[in-house]
Amino acid sequence: MTKDTLKWLMVIAVLVVSKSQSCVHGAPQVPCFFIFGDSLADNGNNNLLTTLAKVNYAPYGIDYPGGVRTGRFSNGKITVDILAEFLGFETPIPPFATTEGQDIVKGLNYASGAAGIRAETGSNMGGHISLDQQLLNHQITILRIASILRTNTLQTLQYLNKCLYSVGMGNNDYFNNYFMPQFYPTSKRYTPEQYASVLIDQYTSQILTLYNKYGARKVALVGLGLIGCTPNAISKTKGTTCIDEWNSSAQLFNQKLVPLVDQLNTNLTDAKFIYVNSTGMSSGDPTSVGFKVLNVGCCPVNNVGQCVLSGTPCQNRSEYVFWDSFHPTEASNQITAFRTYKSVDPTDNYPMDVSHLVQLKL
Repeated sequence: MTKDTLKWLMVIAVLVVSKSQSCVHGAPQVPCFFIFGDSLADNGNNNLLTTLAKVNYAPYGIDYPGGVRTGRFSNGKITVDILAEFLGFETPIPPFATTEGQDIVKGLNYASGAAGIRAETGSNMGGHISLDQQLLNHQITILRIASILRTNTLQTLQYLNKCLYSVGMGNNDYFNNYFMPQFYPTSKRYTPEQYASVLIDQYTSQILTLYNKYGARKVALVGLGLIGCTPNAISKTKGTTCIDEWNSSAQLFNQKLVPLVDQLNTNLTDAKFIYVNSTGMSSGDPTSVGFKVLNVGCCPVNNVGQCVLSGTPCQNRSEYVFWDSFHPTEASNQITAFRTYKSVDPTDNYPMDVSHLVQLKL
């Protein structure tokens, strides 16, 4: 039995045990969970926008409870849904766009398909909610929470200090910006190294806003994955190989994100930031855990790589890594969520995983 096989078997075993335990432990491990991101985390915020980047139609959601087409870019649950389960939340964190009332005190999801660190990123797809706008939406939420809890600004921030924040941005700054020279000038203006630096500089400012103005003290920063190995990328090489240039560019970003985590933890001693190593998690051998199809998605896709409206997907969805040309199946998301919550390999998260982050007394 190979090392990879043992690792994946351990993931499956602990996944089953941990999910069963999280259901009986009562109160969530944090009072609230706030999510900022792109289509990997969007759970319906784009549904009311004029954009190609929305998926509130069949066959999306075919395996979601009740078969509901929520706007999640998957056949079922996405990573943040499953992570919320591990944290002990009884229901998924709801989308900002359609949620009001008492539910918001447990957290909100601001993520938006096609969104990025840069404001213009994703404009080729139509409407989207950039990270800057997601942060402004969180400011609105804070005022609403203060009203619900009947607390002053300081007391509200003290409540928010205890929450978990997940921020996963940057994928579209490559997919829907840098590698689309027909729409954006960034690849002509910057080398890959320069572009990664520009992104990290802006990202740093945005993360500091989350800390300084909005009370974030426990923050998971999700790194970029193997963006050159999505079915979309592989299709550009006639279905034979990954695009190394895309992967290496994403790695330049990740290589700057890790030192940023160190810098933030050194300078902001009343907070803790962690790096989620998406590339490392996707670099093993998926066939060891039962995946059989790695290079194409489960559903027939349209010209933007999303499932064709009412198209018939594959039947063996648990054997596919990807649902469409960009987004993972629920089966993939289950593993990513668990490894984010509890590291299987020491390199999965740095300097700790989410299960340890939420236990910190800051």
